[in-house]
Amino acid sequence: MEHNVYLLATDPKDPCRDVIHSRDTALKVRVYCLNHDRFTPSSNEIQLYGYAHSKLYAFETIDIMAEDALDVVGALQWYADYIDYPDMEILPEDPRPNKGHDVAM
Repeated sequence: MEHNVYLLATDPKDPCRDVIHSRDTALKVRVYCLNHDRFTPSSNEIQLYGYAHSKLYAFETIDIMAEDALDVVGALQWYADYIDYPDMEILPEDPRPNKGHDVAM
């Protein structure tokens, strides 16, 4: 079984502004800490969410290519291991109230 190798670009001024890069593909995923970052999802990208260490994270691809879409979950699992939270549940929608889905009226 082949495994992708991931690299992490970090912002020394903001520990929650990471970008996950795949060494072997064009995949890039930006990390947001929703506890303090503003986040407006792009309709052209894939967004996933996860809780770790009492923080809610949003993960959004950067210029996603169709052939890289299947690698997104693997990149997030790698990141969860990196932040020492390997059991992070990856969520398909924003779990915050009134986010990620329409509210019925």
